Amino acid sequence: MDIKKLYKLYQQHPYITTDSRDCPKGSIFLALKGESFNGNQFAMQALEKGCAYAIVDEAPSNLPQQGTAFADRVIVVKDALQTFKDLAREHRRQFDIPVVGITGTNGKTTTKELIRAVLAECYNVMATEGNFNNDVGVPKTLFRLTKEHDIAVVEMGASHPGDIRTLVETAEPTSGLITNVGRAHLLGFGSFEGVCKTKGELYDYLISHDCPLFVNRDNEHLMQMISNHQSPINNHQSPDIYYYGQSDSKDILIHGEVVSCAPFLKFRWREQDDDAGYTSEWMEVQTHLIGAYNLDNILAAITLGYVNNVPFEQINHAIANYVPSNNRSQMTVTEHNHLVVDAYNANPTSMKAAIDNFKLMEVSPKMAIIGKMGELGDVEQEEHQKVVDMLANAHFDKVWLVGDEFSNCQLSIANCQLFHDVEEVKKALTANHQPLTGYYILIKGSNSNKLFQLPELL
Repeated sequence: MDIKKLYKLYQQHPYITTDSRDCPKGSIFLALKGESFNGNQFAMQALEKGCAYAIVDEAPSNLPQQGTAFADRVIVVKDALQTFKDLAREHRRQFDIPVVGITGTNGKTTTKELIRAVLAECYNVMATEGNFNNDVGVPKTLFRLTKEHDIAVVEMGASHPGDIRTLVETAEPTSGLITNVGRAHLLGFGSFEGVCKTKGELYDYLISHDCPLFVNRDNEHLMQMISNHQSPINNHQSPDIYYYGQSDSKDILIHGEVVSCAPFLKFRWREQDDDAGYTSEWMEVQTHLIGAYNLDNILAAITLGYVNNVPFEQINHAIANYVPSNNRSQMTVTEHNHLVVDAYNANPTSMKAAIDNFKLMEVSPKMAIIGKMGELGDVEQEEHQKVVDMLANAHFDKVWLVGDEFSNCQLSIANCQLFHDVEEVKKALTANHQPLTGYYILIKGSNSNKLFQLPELL
């Protein structure tokens, strides 16, 4: 069965499930495989629960004889995951609307949420939910598109070479941006150059399809990636590029500056015309975001809004009212302390940004609870030592380091304690029944550290 015929079947049964525990009557079960599971073995169970059809790439061991009711409702394909992506692309092609693709090492989820908020002032926006940004999550996101939507914002993550190319070929974005590139998932990418090449696959796609790009003018790595595409050997004419940033470059469309971080970010911005003349007065906005590093994410959202004709007043309203969630740049006020919770992800680039920003915050006293970083390969020890050195220079009042990776570092931090894991931290916090009190506490680490368990104890 080719993909168009399969899509017609989907139109008759417009709900695809990949979980045999969630089988609404009349839906289609699609069997995915992983290292520890094989959905093909649950195909018959899904049909028994009410699915109209099951798409598999291995015939189930309990498949009835051909010609029976259940057997006729099992569709065998070469690769179920690829079929899932192909179906999602076919569904996406039913909608002639803008699709914004977003990737990057850090800040892509916050940027996506800010763009969603700004565009939602004027449009019905479909955007990626949660962490559905991989080769399973992106198809699931695309299947949420309906005729009611005016625009889509699709986040794309990567941890191996070629990941972004696969995702853009599924989502077929009509514009996009890379938030930044940093030293993350080096175990999968092999090197920082591998990170740039993979993230740059979004630029590859957009430029080859003459689609506009939104680019942080101040990011040297992104500018180099753009420059590589503008060489004489490139056969494609450069598409529209909308630059944003904090510098005074004449080609910047949206210009912004930090006003204060005490502790929430306040900034101001204005537009600039082609002659480097400012065509609007400064507009000042108070946000609910922690971190001067979030200004780049905000300026990206403003630029998207501006290009899509969202009025200034509504852009500012969206930014001012956006409240972060999911342990990303959150300020949590407890009975005892003020917590800066950034415990969803950590890599050398985001760790430096978090520590630098916390150092600049006009608050006192300060404590940092820092968890280990994962997937760094051969540079693991080097990068953890850099974190220790940054903390030593920051002169926080108290520092707790979580993870054995820090035990091999040369420590020169005053008032520093080492912990094997989050369980040891929890024991320390509850040992004397006298909680820490009066601190501003940065909680930063990879999700695997489970530092998100700490706020309830602080």
